[in-house]
Amino acid sequence: MVDPGDDPTGPASHLAALSALPALGPRRATALLGRFAPHEAWAALVRGDAGLAELCGVTPACVAAWRDAARAIDPASLWRAVHAAGIGVVGLGDPAFPAALVDDPEPPFVVFWRGGLAAADGPSVAIVGTRQCTAYGRDVAAELGRELSAAGVSVVSGLATGIDAAAHRGAVAACPGGAPPVAVVATGLDVVYPRANAVLWDEVAACGVVLSEATLGVGPSKWRFPARNRIIAALADVVVVVESHARGGSLHTVDEAVRRGRPVLAVPGPIRSAASAGTNRLLADGCAPVCGVDDVLVALGLAGRAPAAAAPGGRSSADEHAVLEALGWQPATLDDVARRCPIGLGRLAVAVDALVATGRLTRRGGWLERAAR
Repeated sequence: MVDPGDDPTGPASHLAALSALPALGPRRATALLGRFAPHEAWAALVRGDAGLAELCGVTPACVAAWRDAARAIDPASLWRAVHAAGIGVVGLGDPAFPAALVDDPEPPFVVFWRGGLAAADGPSVAIVGTRQCTAYGRDVAAELGRELSAAGVSVVSGLATGIDAAAHRGAVAACPGGAPPVAVVATGLDVVYPRANAVLWDEVAACGVVLSEATLGVGPSKWRFPARNRIIAALADVVVVVESHARGGSLHTVDEAVRRGRPVLAVPGPIRSAASAGTNRLLADGCAPVCGVDDVLVALGLAGRAPAAAAPGGRSSADEHAVLEALGWQPATLDDVARRCPIGLGRLAVAVDALVATGRLTRRGGWLERAAR
């Protein structure tokens, strides 16, 4: 691992510069760095050596594009910008490189990071799902994120809107004391995407780590999100899909997890909900269901139950917990909950009012529903 204060003309500066070149993905970069040291590879690209096309499996026009781009980049200046942004750089082959990525079938050749890089090396679960999620999906993702972190398991996700953000908010809520969250993003670490998650990026970096294989200034591109998903799958010991549409992007993460032999679990959802069409299909195809955090801990091979999760503003009372258990994950009337709940009506009403006041329940037209956090 190279500290940003080290020699700006060393290996890390050239790795950072290589990652700025157009269409130099991990496979091509791995071929290049299998032949050359980083500074030698950079010199060959600046020259536009003819042998690079065959080595990397590209056209001469691609090599010419690399040459032109490389001549416009000063690795030392780029390195100083990385340093100024408080971002670390670690290359494949460095002892500090995330262990789960070392033997991956398609490892990144360089990782940029904010926070504590060691967060990426503990037991971990990826929680993924749709951006267009329901309140049910957000609530489940946040609860799983919080309870897994409290149980000592790092939550890995992509800091996208929807399920990703909910899972990470849950994990952050368990800190300090919980396992550090791990985020993998598809842009440079100085390009927050989506902007609405800027505060969450900082929170994850403060108690965990945010990772990217993209250098400074790289914005969102369509191809970078599937590339990001392979790293999420590689870092996770288990992948949990909370909600996914029938053709959801999170199913690409499932494919990458299967490619790497990672167990995939899915949260059941209403059969009429389009947001659960993909997850329900995963269950029909044989994925194990997640009905609570214990199911995930069993898949990880961890014994015991996660600690009860704290509600916003303090720990849930026993009555509040009983109400949530009786309500489940579908809207219900107060009468429905009363029939299922083992506490009296007076205590039930007090518990419901407390849950609504703290934002854990919403009450609309006589119906109660768990609320997004």
